[in-house]
Amino acid sequence: MGVPEKILCIAAHPDDLDFGAAGTIAAWASKGVKVTYLIITDGDAGGNDRSISRRDMAMLRQKEQRQAAKEVGVTDVHFLGYSDGRVTCTIELRRDISRFIRQLKPDRVLAPSPERSWDRIFASHPDHMAVGEASVFAIYPDARNPFAHPELLNDELEPHTVKELWLMAAPSSFLGPQGSKESYKEASFDCLEPSPLLGQPGTWVCAVDITETFQNKINALKSHASQTNGMEDLEGLIRAWTEITASTYGLADGHLAECFQVVYTG
Repeated sequence: MGVPEKILCIAAHPDDLDFGAAGTIAAWASKGVKVTYLIITDGDAGGNDRSISRRDMAMLRQKEQRQAAKEVGVTDVHFLGYSDGRVTCTIELRRDISRFIRQLKPDRVLAPSPERSWDRIFASHPDHMAVGEASVFAIYPDARNPFAHPELLNDELEPHTVKELWLMAAPSSFLGPQGSKESYKEASFDCLEPSPLLGQPGTWVCAVDITETFQNKINALKSHASQTNGMEDLEGLIRAWTEITASTYGLADGHLAECFQVVYTG
């Protein structure tokens, strides 16, 4: 798993990255990694306030996402403007993601899982799954294949091979260890090179200790006021989630963690 210099974080909606990975992203940024956000929609279908126009909601959510990104040390944020709630894995979306991969040449891509989780159905929003699927296809084969999307070559965007894909909310990452937690006592939970905890070679589950960056995650989530203001005890809820993850993978009491399915794609 080498140390990355550049990471592209892809999400369907504003706030997805902050719920799923903001603690880890803050840790990456604190270590000098160049992190870029690519948000596929503007989140115009979010929230229950009918008094605000959908155009105004989209503008508000873009503003909230940019502020949330700053809370974790990210300033490079891009929006593709796809329609919230109607994203499908089209050739056009694959091309648009491939374009960013070729432009940025990231070592690692973070994206939503394309798999449905019956145990955590709220993570399986159709936009999440479509963006996850398109991201996988953009990484392989599109971004590395010179004959995929020839218009990208016309724009002088050469093929690029991403080394690692990190998936948020992957069903396998919530299974927990198959053996004793004792077997993980020497594991690394570092954000750059965490230890493989379970799975098969080439597709592992890893956990990242976010104890030191948990407040960054909370600050980022609070930046999405249009979506989180109505949530009762947001910080308590997120703390409980991350405590369970940390405990599941053998971190000491009081630690907090986020987990990911890591696929080697290089």
